[in-house]
Amino acid sequence: MKKILITGANSYIGTSFEAYLKNFKNEYQVDTLDMLDPNWRETSFSGYDAIFHVAAIVHKNEKKCGSEIYYKINTELTLEIAIKAKKSGVGQFVFLSSMSVYGKTIGRIDRETVPDPNTHYGKSKFQAEQELMKCVDNEFCIAIIRPPIVYGKGCKGNYQSLSKFARKMKIFPYVKNERSMLYIENLCEFVRLVIENKEDGIFFPQNAEYSNTSRMVEMIAMANGKKIYLVKGFTWLLKLLRPFVGLINKAFGNLTYDTKLSEYKQNYTLYNLEESILRTEK
Repeated sequence: MKKILITGANSYIGTSFEAYLKNFKNEYQVDTLDMLDPNWRETSFSGYDAIFHVAAIVHKNEKKCGSEIYYKINTELTLEIAIKAKKSGVGQFVFLSSMSVYGKTIGRIDRETVPDPNTHYGKSKFQAEQELMKCVDNEFCIAIIRPPIVYGKGCKGNYQSLSKFARKMKIFPYVKNERSMLYIENLCEFVRLVIENKEDGIFFPQNAEYSNTSRMVEMIAMANGKKIYLVKGFTWLLKLLRPFVGLINKAFGNLTYDTKLSEYKQNYTLYNLEESILRTEK
C-alpha cells in the first residue's frame, strides 16, 4: 500500500484526487494537510511514499493582492515542503504547476517552446519548478505537472462561465478554435500513474482531443436538456472585443499543447470530451 500526503486541504484538485483514490481499495492510504495552519510544520512526513503538492494562490486579482503572496506561497512554501519531504525520506514529490509558465494566451506549445511567464502566478510557479529541480537526487525524484485548463463537477473558472451561457442562451457564436483542456478524472488517473510508477520529470497531460469552445457549449446545453444554436458570422465582433475582454481570448483563442507532449506509456484518458461533459453537468 502506497502512502500519499496531499499538501493543500480543500483544494479542488486535491480533494478530487483523494476521492478518486477511494476507487482503489487497500492500494492507497491518503492523508491531507492544511497548509493554512502554521502547525503543519510539526507534522511528520516520515513513512510517506509520495507527496502531491497542490496548495497555491491561483484565482486572485494580482493588482489588489500584490505580488509577494504569490512567491511566498507558490514558490517559497513549495520549496520548504519539498526540502522537509526529502529530509524525511519521502521518495517522490509531485508538484502541480501550470500551463501559465509559458505566458501564452494563444498558440501551440511543443518541446521547443521556452517558458516565459508574464503573470506573478506563472512566474512564481516557474520559479518553484526551477528550485525543485535542484533537490533531485538518486533517492528523491520530482514530478512536475503542467496541466491546461482543468474542469469537472464543482470546478471554478472559465468552464463555469461557459456552462452558464449554455444553460441560459438560445444562440452562441460559432468560432473554429482549438484548446487543450483536461477533465478532472483524467488528471487524477494521470497523477495516480505518475505516483505508481515513481516518475520524475515534466509532464503535460491533456484530454485525448482538443476542445472547440462553441461545440463544447453545445454539448453542455445538450447535457442539460437544452438546445442552443451556433451562429456563424460573429467573428468580426469577437476580434473587435478581443483587446478589451480577457475572457474572449481565453474562450475563443487557440491555445494547445502538441499532442506528442502529452503521450504517456499508459492510457490515462478515462473519458472523452462528450463523456466528461455529461459527468460534469449531471
